[in-house]
Amino acid sequence: MEPAYWTRRRLALPIVCPGCGAFSQTVDSDSAGYYDVNRTKKSVQKQKSALEENAVYRAAMELDTSIGTGLDAVPQTPSDGSKPQICDRCHDLLYHSRGTSILHPSLHSIQSIIEESPHKHNHIYHILDAADFPMSLIPNLQYALDLPRLRTKNRRSKLTRYSHGRVAEVSFIITRSDLLAPKKEQVDTLMPYLQGVLRDALGRSGRNIRLGNVRCVSAKRGWWTKQVKEEIYERGGAGWMVGKANVGKSALVEVVFPKARGAYAASASTGSQRETEDELKESSSVEAQENIDAINDALTADSPGELAEGVRADNRVDQPSPETASSTYKPPREEPQDDEEEFDLNDNDSLLPPPQKETPYPHMPLVSSLPGTTASPIRLPFGTGKGELIDLPGIDRCALITHIEPSHHKEMVMKHRITPDQLVIRPGQSLLLGGLIRITPDLPDNIVMLAYPFVPAAFTPHVTGTHKAIAIQTGVHSEQSFGREGQVYEGNVSTIATQEAKATMKQAGRYELEWDVTKRRAGPLTDRTAGKQKAGDLPFTIYSADILIESVGWVELVCQVRKRAGEAPPGPSDALGPLDAEPEQGDSTFLGGLEAGMYPRVEVYSPDGAFVGMRRPMGAAMLNEKKVAVHARKGRPRMSIGMVRRRRGGGLVEA
Repeated sequence: MEPAYWTRRRLALPIVCPGCGAFSQTVDSDSAGYYDVNRTKKSVQKQKSALEENAVYRAAMELDTSIGTGLDAVPQTPSDGSKPQICDRCHDLLYHSRGTSILHPSLHSIQSIIEESPHKHNHIYHILDAADFPMSLIPNLQYALDLPRLRTKNRRSKLTRYSHGRVAEVSFIITRSDLLAPKKEQVDTLMPYLQGVLRDALGRSGRNIRLGNVRCVSAKRGWWTKQVKEEIYERGGAGWMVGKANVGKSALVEVVFPKARGAYAASASTGSQRETEDELKESSSVEAQENIDAINDALTADSPGELAEGVRADNRVDQPSPETASSTYKPPREEPQDDEEEFDLNDNDSLLPPPQKETPYPHMPLVSSLPGTTASPIRLPFGTGKGELIDLPGIDRCALITHIEPSHHKEMVMKHRITPDQLVIRPGQSLLLGGLIRITPDLPDNIVMLAYPFVPAAFTPHVTGTHKAIAIQTGVHSEQSFGREGQVYEGNVSTIATQEAKATMKQAGRYELEWDVTKRRAGPLTDRTAGKQKAGDLPFTIYSADILIESVGWVELVCQVRKRAGEAPPGPSDALGPLDAEPEQGDSTFLGGLEAGMYPRVEVYSPDGAFVGMRRPMGAAMLNEKKVAVHARKGRPRMSIGMVRRRRGGGLVEA
């Protein structure tokens, strides 16, 4: 049998799979980019029938001049009248939701790919996930990719920096923002908060950085995607989508890619001009001829070896006339600009695959919940040579999926905005998330804690006693289960953890709820139209924090603590206060009204003691709280006992 790369062109296969970016091959069925010869021949036969029907239809339409006027000038999508073929792995992911992840590249591999960019102007879009923001941040991205440092707050800092003779800029894009709030305006109000959290995550280097290049978009709802699309088109050059696995890069590419721009839009608007029509007829007829030849070669071959030898038969598709084929649109061929270099197909050492054929509406990368769907860079040119958008494979995010049963992998991704229920964790109780993550408060006996879990369906929240929570999480009763220590748990509470993961449960850390949210959650006490009290004058303080679960979601924790007698009022440690405000030094009584070591604390347990983090509270529970029904909001309050007596004629009220 001949090698796969010889049979690829005879099978009319693309050089790379448009769904995952892997090079086409017919050898290893377990690898990405594999095409089954039998399935491909059936697909080619369908394309042949479609071409025949399309040729007959176009010929009939041209006979009627009243219907066919200006028909040749209308761009068609795609140019050959058929959809690009995707590999078997993409087919299984798209239609059967099954498949295996690819080996995730390292930062060094991403750097090597970007260094082979044929463009002088490059823009790196650092994609972050709103579900676990900022845990999907790559903190050392500038150093690892050898990029110029970010622009600082200094007014003399340079706007454009060159690295190795090229321009490389970085922007941050937070995807899936529809998970944070129900309305776009509410998400916009969170931008100062998101910038502050991102600044904290960048560490010391992020203190003096300008963060005006941060966007919070939603590919599902279309929030701010139009602005990002215009920026990509105006910049030109190469736009690189860099980020960890399963953060939404491919879904974002589909909505921000500038479609039908440049000569495409000009050709469509001036289709009545004769010069443009002649160019379209000539180019489309050649394209149709090549496509029919490839289909005939694939249909008449009996084996991959015959395909490699170029065996052909006499039965061919009837070749349409140039007038018939001219109804198919193809962009005018232009010479590459100075910013772009020609790609050498014979270069086997190149890490960057060839770009796709430029069309007004190209085939977009496959979107799947499987981490590691994109196997190789996918290059999508636009603007007739002005630039291209490149979807890179995701860097390894976390190994939490290896500790979960395969039957629950589809439910690990949060696809819709969550309206959480308020869970009350009393002393001696713990919160379980899917039986995999355990949150145990470390509080006195007279304090309770509220929890608002923003997690997908697989991580079902369950509040129970701490001794029982340990037994569910580890599968074995601990010493806190009096009289049953060492026995196997046989309860009815289900868990998504594997048997191997139950033996690896460790403490991920002890986190303090150190942010003061009294003003936000005190309700009418601090409202200017009601109590009008200051948060510092109240006899209690409300602390909060967000516990993050990598690649899953977060849990908002809230705890109300009564102040001690004679305690000084709290300082500017309010989570809603200025982002750059810091507590006064030298006096621990101003740290939220409690000493630094006496904040409400929680202990979090997870597999291998990993996949958990913390951030300042977002307050998403109040943004996503359940709305009160209209009839309930307009209802009158309960009548006083005197009103009841008067309505009954002054008699006694019956019990």
